Amino acid sequence: MNEAHARDEICRVGRSLFERGYVHATAGNISVRLDDGSFLITPTDASLGFLQPDRLARVDASMKHVGGDRPSKTLALHAALYAAVRNRDAGTACIIHTHSTHCVALSLRVTGEELLPPLTPYFVMKVGHVPVVPYGTPGSPEAVRQAVGAVERYASRGLALRAVMLARLGPNVWHDSPAQAMAVLEELEETAKLACLSPTMPAPLADAHIEDLRRTFNARW
Repeated sequence: MNEAHARDEICRVGRSLFERGYVHATAGNISVRLDDGSFLITPTDASLGFLQPDRLARVDASMKHVGGDRPSKTLALHAALYAAVRNRDAGTACIIHTHSTHCVALSLRVTGEELLPPLTPYFVMKVGHVPVVPYGTPGSPEAVRQAVGAVERYASRGLALRAVMLARLGPNVWHDSPAQAMAVLEELEETAKLACLSPTMPAPLADAHIEDLRRTFNARW
C-alpha cells in the first residue's frame, strides 16, 4: 500500500468507526506499516472521526517521529505487535485499537484466558481466539510485554491471532489492510455484544462444528 492511499484509508476507516459508534471522543488509534518499515499512526488525542491525512504522524523504522502531529502514545505497542505477528502473517500492515463498549464491558466480567468462547461461525472464521491481557497503564512497557507475550504464547501452540484484548481498555486487532482490520474489529465487537445481551454466557459451538469450519473455510481456531 502506498503512503497516500494508506493516509486516505486510515481517515476513511476512522470516520466510519466513529460515525457508527465503534469509537468515541478521542479514544482509539489506527496505524499502518508501510513497505519500507516506517509507520503512519493517528496523532495522540485525535478523534478518529475527524482525522486529516496530512496530519497523521509519520514514524521511521527506527521509531523516530519524522512528520505530522505527535504520534499516539501506543506507538510502541503497535510496533511490537507488528514485529510479533508478522512472524506468522507477513502481510499484516494495519492495527486498530478501540475502546469498543461491549468488548470492554465483557473484559470486566470474564475470568478466563480469553474474552469469548467460539459462539458464532463468523467469530471463529473472521476473528479467532482473543486472549485477555491483564490491565496495564496505557502505553506502558508492561502493557507491551503482556500483549506481545500473548501473541507468542499462542504462536507456540500453532495459533496465529488477529486480536488481543487489553482488559478495561479495549481490543487491538490487525490484518493486511485498514478495511480488513476494521472487519475483524466489527465482528469482535458484535460478538461481544451478543454475549453481553445474554443473561449468561451462551454455549460455544460444538467441537464438530469448529472442525467443519476448519475444513471448509480454513478457520484458524
